[in-house]
Amino acid sequence: MMHHQHLAFHLPADISYLNGAYMSPQLKSVEAVGNQALKAKNLPYLTKVDDFFQPVQQLKSAFAKLVHIKEPQRIAIIPAVSYGIATVCRNIQLQKDQEILIVDEQFPSNYYSWERLAREKAAHIRIVNAPSNTNRTQNWNTAILEAIGPNTKVVSMAHVHWADGTVFDLKAIRRKANEVGALLIIDGTQSVGALPFNVSEIQPDALICAGYKWLMGPYSIGLAYYGPAFDDGIPIEENWINRHNSEDFRQLVNYEPSYQAFAGRYSVGEQSNFLLVPMLHTAINQILEWGVDHIQAYAKNLGQEVLDELRSLGCQIECDAERAGHLFGIRPGSKFDLELLKKEMQARQIYVSFRGDAIRVSPHVYNSEKDFDQLFAAFQAARRPTMV
Repeated sequence: MMHHQHLAFHLPADISYLNGAYMSPQLKSVEAVGNQALKAKNLPYLTKVDDFFQPVQQLKSAFAKLVHIKEPQRIAIIPAVSYGIATVCRNIQLQKDQEILIVDEQFPSNYYSWERLAREKAAHIRIVNAPSNTNRTQNWNTAILEAIGPNTKVVSMAHVHWADGTVFDLKAIRRKANEVGALLIIDGTQSVGALPFNVSEIQPDALICAGYKWLMGPYSIGLAYYGPAFDDGIPIEENWINRHNSEDFRQLVNYEPSYQAFAGRYSVGEQSNFLLVPMLHTAINQILEWGVDHIQAYAKNLGQEVLDELRSLGCQIECDAERAGHLFGIRPGSKFDLELLKKEMQARQIYVSFRGDAIRVSPHVYNSEKDFDQLFAAFQAARRPTMV
């Protein structure tokens, strides 16, 4: 059973940080490794050839364990989700009038590359709109499955919607995509690390994750899994370390036409990042130690009574069986003064995100019931007077 892990972080006791979907707080252990790595640059003569390769392989192995990937070589180091998506777009043979299917209000980094590709190839982007708030999760998943058809070439979406936490049924979507021969590209940024994800079961063609949210690492580094569909693709950039036998520095003067195996060709230049790689590796190791299933269970158990009370006050929140524990939306509706609610949250030092018509709440193991009590108090204070 998971326990409150506030001592692993620097978060002040008087604030309620319910905003892990915005950016995770830094683990003390990650800070320590980062400080050590920063100081190492003072003595560059101590950096050996193996330091360019071994830490990266260790990071890939840890991520492979986290998401159940059998071949760590299928993982690339990326600087951002947009880089991972752009790599996919460069290696898809899209024909005129074929469709790229995405969901409503998808995060921009998982939209703009698709929009450009569709425009260049005279193809179409098909957006599956969010349904009404009643049975939102079930109805949205049904609409996605119905939208996948003979013209669908790509389905690109998240596991959990970044704005309101809607959980998508990726196994069913994968089955339907297989029926029409479509690729499934998953943005795991808002789920991987806090919600169990199994590549072997879901079999995405690509899984792309930023590192600074639920992987609890630093900014500007992420990880991407590329399946067999991308084994012979063209990378965004050509850099020395992604080539075969790059470990042999003596032979770098002899240009090598072959790439590293599998996704080795897709890693960003200077992938050995001596600062960010060990920090992200330390963060993922801590997640593995805690266990993603335990993290999810802890987050979901937090504040259940408070959420039931908010529902009774008129807030729309997906039922517990249909929502993720680490990220979900609260829709206050007309019974609350939204501007007053923002002020009440600010006064109580409650940190959440306002996304569309939803208040996005995203707790983690550094939170406690106290944080949800504070949240409820803010809602109570912002209720509009009942008309008699």
